[in-house]
Formats: sequence, structure tokens, C-alpha cells
Amino acid sequence: MFALLSFILVVVLSVIIVRIGAIALELTGLSRDVAAFQAQSAYSGTGFTTSESEYVVSHPVRRKIIRLLIFLGSAGITSAIATLVLTFVGKSRGEALNSLVILVVSLVFLYVFFTSKRVERWMRRVIKRFLEKRFPELKVYDYNQLLGLSRGYSISRIQVKRNSWLANKTLRELELDKEGVLVLGIFRKTPEGEKYLGAPRGDTQVLPGDILICYGPEEALLNLSKRVRGIKGDKEHEEAVKKAELKRMEEEMLSGS
Repeated sequence: MFALLSFILVVVLSVIIVRIGAIALELTGLSRDVAAFQAQSAYSGTGFTTSESEYVVSHPVRRKIIRLLIFLGSAGITSAIATLVLTFVGKSRGEALNSLVILVVSLVFLYVFFTSKRVERWMRRVIKRFLEKRFPELKVYDYNQLLGLSRGYSISRIQVKRNSWLANKTLRELELDKEGVLVLGIFRKTPEGEKYLGAPRGDTQVLPGDILICYGPEEALLNLSKRVRGIKGDKEHEEAVKKAELKRMEEEMLSGS
């Protein structure tokens, strides 16, 4: 029974450590999803080979967090495996079955507990307060609030296909700003590898195969990603411009009131 309790304790500590690591990475500027994935990957020692990992470890504070997660993960996973083996070694069939039932019930309870939205919010508040107090070098970047991502705006990756309305035109010709859409950057495949064009200018031509990083209203971004070239695409652009103009007028009226 002691080995079983030890295993459950290791699992609980592992979840808490990963949660702390994810929030710490998030405080350095990573999005919540990326921070959670990289923290889990570093702790488990699997999956930390994505292209995002290079971006993560380029930050000195993030490197410290990742290094600590890898160290704790190597010890935690080894301990978990050892205690799990001891749980069933030398036990009778009945005792092993009882231990298995207790283990499954405990893991289900822990899963429900740690995936609870209320528990997650409470843990985030506590962990965030602790990290901000003990580690002031972690700077908070609340991109959701800064970019209004919870108020109808979004950041989207748009794949430019050959029949896309966007293909083979310059940003100046596309006039996406009139639709309320800003192109923040372009990922482009070249013979030397993938390159990133940050803050592209109006004379930058959009090519088939490019991935545009766009910011704007969610509906406008969704429609833009589906737009195909031709008369229909041009009409959709004109309609989008009119909608954006009406939206700007409404926002000006609200700001003036």
C-alpha cells in the first residue's frame, strides 16, 4: 500500500510541477497552448524536438525553466516507474487486483480534479502570484488582453493555395487593411529553407505556398482563408471592405459617446 501511495504522490507532484512550468513559460511570453505543450514535453522527455523548441530555448529564462523541468522529469518518471513496479511485486492475485482498482480510481479522480476549470483557475492564481513575487525576471505578457483576442479579434495562419484570391498579388494590391486585416508576417519556403518575413511592406508579393500570419476580426479572417480568385473573390473583398467600414463607424460612435 505504501508503494501505491508513493506512486500516486509522484503523479500529483508531476502534474503540479508541469503546471508550474507551463505558467512560468507563459509568463515569459509564450501562448498558453505552446507553454503547456513545451512544459509537458520537457518534463516527460518526449516531443521536445519541434521547431518551437528552438524558439523556446532562445530565451535565457526559458532555458532555465526547461532545464529544471527536464531534471525533475528524469527523477520523477524514474521514481514513478519504480514505485509502480513495487506496487504489484510480491502481491497475491487478490491484493494486486485491489491495488489496481485503487490505482485506477485514484487516477480517474486526479484527472477529473486537475482538469476542473475551477481548480485550474485557482491554481493559476496561486502559481502566478508565487512566480511573480519570487521571480521578478519573469515578465507578464497578456497577449489576449493586449490584442483583444477575447473580443472578436484573432490571430490566424492562412495557407495560400494556388487558387487563392491572395496568390500572386502584392499586399498593396490586396488592400487587406481596408478589410480590417493586418499581415504581421509571412512564412515562405525557399531552397535554403523556410524563412520568415516580419512586418512585410506593401510591395511584398504573396506567393502560393506562403503562410500569412494575420490579425483582425475573426469573421474576416475566416472568410479570407476561404476566398478564391476570380470575380467571386473580388466581390467578397468589396463586401468585406464595406463591413469593415461600417464596423469602424460603429466603433467611432461608441468612442465618441
